Amino acid sequence: MMDISSEVVNALRQILPEESVFYPLHEPFFNGNEWNYTKECLDTAWVSTAGKYVDKFEKDIADYTGSKYAVAVVNGTAALHIALELAGVEADDEILVPALTFVATSNAVTYCNAIPHFVDCEEKTLGIDPDVLREYLQKTTILRNGLCVNNQTGRIIRGIIPMHTFGHPVNIESLCAVANEFNLIVIEDAAESLGSYINKKHTGTFGLMGVLSFNGNKIITTGGGGVILTDNNKLAERAKHITTTSKISHRWEYCHDEIGYNYRLPNINAALGCAQLEQISQFIAAKRQLYKKYRQAFQTISGVKIVSESKNNVSNYWLQTILLDESINGQRDAILEATNDAGIMTRPAWMLMHHLAPYSKSPRMELPVAESLARRLINIPSSPQILLTK
Repeated sequence: MMDISSEVVNALRQILPEESVFYPLHEPFFNGNEWNYTKECLDTAWVSTAGKYVDKFEKDIADYTGSKYAVAVVNGTAALHIALELAGVEADDEILVPALTFVATSNAVTYCNAIPHFVDCEEKTLGIDPDVLREYLQKTTILRNGLCVNNQTGRIIRGIIPMHTFGHPVNIESLCAVANEFNLIVIEDAAESLGSYINKKHTGTFGLMGVLSFNGNKIITTGGGGVILTDNNKLAERAKHITTTSKISHRWEYCHDEIGYNYRLPNINAALGCAQLEQISQFIAAKRQLYKKYRQAFQTISGVKIVSESKNNVSNYWLQTILLDESINGQRDAILEATNDAGIMTRPAWMLMHHLAPYSKSPRMELPVAESLARRLINIPSSPQILLTK
């Protein structure tokens, strides 16, 4: 009988283009106006944070997501940092963060001198489990003067950062209900989920603010970049101000009215993003078709399934992901070794946050589902051009 590693390699080879010798996990695809727009920036010398493409990119992203405002910054981590500051997060506050997330979610909390407090997820969405969270907060916190206080540490739990894992929408509506019950600010980490929807509403638009990322491996890229989404005009104005070093507009004076950050997205990066966004429907269509092909290829392999969007959600399928049955979770590393040896890039889910040295002593609830998923998740090649150029 063929071992599971060989079966996975063979299933992947059914889908991947035969002419390639290496299949990256996710690479950008430039097939539109990228050269024209970036060349215009070079020809006109508008390459830094001023220029028409920054404003255009913000408007295009706001229009696409349905958010009233979008503020473009240098990366998704910076977007999270500023969103937390704008939300009023203070030193020694605790912020609820999924244990299964990319480290940037936790790092942004620490930039505010606050403390990430790790919570468990659910298997069907890979995101925070609202029912388990509610029960946990009922047992471990008290509302004091309208603030949620951790009974054990005495610290204020100021907010929560739901994350839409690999592009799959979390149960954000139920999480917002929990947040309302415990008076928590909601900042959505939608870094991976541009083009994903919950009941026809775009991810990143449910909380006070949401953030997107446009790193080189995201569904569209600006090289490096991020966006803060909000419907609040004052928050949007302040976000733009403090991410532009808090400089007061003047013809010649350099006057800064508060501590700010040099986080504004450069025009040349925004130009790339405008061209990429013009193609997003094509990218998502290719990714959804790739999911269907993977689902068919893996359906005959016992104990292995492809992760699917949940009911009433539309996923962008940013990273295609297989989930091993608990009975074969011990074969995860053998699969990773076999696929990478075959030139097919795969990777496990991120190391859980509380397993990282900087966060090993952070507060956390019991994390059985996150621990289980970390043993069983494997990302597989997900670039849209797997089908667009096949």
